[in-house]
Amino acid sequence: MDQMLIFDAHLDLAWNAIDWNRDLLLPVTEIRRREREAGLTDKGRGCNTVSFPELRRGKVGIFIATLLARLVRPTLMPAFQPYSSMEAAYAAAQGQLAYYRALEERGILRWIKDLVSLEAHVGAWEAKDGVGQPLGFILSMEGADPVLAPEQVAEWWEAGLRIIGPAHYGVSPYAHGTGTEGGLLPPGRLLLKAMEKTGMILDVTHLADQCFDEALDLFGGRVLASHHNCRALVPHQRQLTDDQIKRLVARGAVIGTALDAWMLHPGWERGKTLPEEAGVKLEAMVEHIDHVCQLAGNPGHAAIGSDLDGGFGKEQSPLDLDTIADLQRLPDLLHNRGYDSQAIEGIMYANWLRFFKEAWAKR
Repeated sequence: MDQMLIFDAHLDLAWNAIDWNRDLLLPVTEIRRREREAGLTDKGRGCNTVSFPELRRGKVGIFIATLLARLVRPTLMPAFQPYSSMEAAYAAAQGQLAYYRALEERGILRWIKDLVSLEAHVGAWEAKDGVGQPLGFILSMEGADPVLAPEQVAEWWEAGLRIIGPAHYGVSPYAHGTGTEGGLLPPGRLLLKAMEKTGMILDVTHLADQCFDEALDLFGGRVLASHHNCRALVPHQRQLTDDQIKRLVARGAVIGTALDAWMLHPGWERGKTLPEEAGVKLEAMVEHIDHVCQLAGNPGHAAIGSDLDGGFGKEQSPLDLDTIADLQRLPDLLHNRGYDSQAIEGIMYANWLRFFKEAWAKR
């Protein structure tokens, strides 16, 4: 198939640029070379998969980019950020915000904040096949630790934030997340009310099971799952149960399938299992996409949320993926599973476009 526009719902770009000190304007091969020559041997080093040239080469013309600045939780992995206070997390997130602003000013990125800018960006990419066009992004916050108080949600909205996931790994100031059991904390309920009032979208990714249920019961706004796979295929609390998927479908949500190999392959041990040992390929991603489609009864709620370079690199990615540009292999894989062209377009980009058009239609 010809290259198709791709919408990826989860990329930690500013975190990679700042915390990992990666120049994302460079080709992936050059970033890898520099890290290897610098003797960087930690997990994910010297084997990254994402940079702006690769996004363009793979026609990933629109994506959700994150702010990621968590409070430190030493008992839970992965422990990426060492921020010991919400004020420090707030400052770090402001720095990541500045990174996106700088790239927007240079014309490398186009910041998509509403229906008008969304339609203009997609129209320009479709008319010119992306040539000469900035890469488009919608801004999300993964873990609400940088939100100093629920009353600050409006300030973040004015700064360009459009999506908040209340928790990441562990317990945030607002909610129980991955690796924990529990629900919303009292400030979390106020946070969701402030988000609904402002028009902020709720990302349920990483919410603990009880917290997931409480959030959907309380929150009346639009909901998505940016990077989530299926617990029925790979058992783990980080994954969505079939009942959770059905609840999201009933709310009109779209679910982005992630490419972190341990979420694709049962029994994968992070830091131990290798892709060649497990034989994980992009076909495993199609299995999770298909599972969502079968539960939904249609292909309108499945999509991509790769999470590539989300604390891992090629060592924890499918074997047949060298860089994010290899997402272009998906249309043929989906076609081989019996999906028609309209369904494939939906999974690759159109389902996310429909979701945001609906979410922003009345604003």
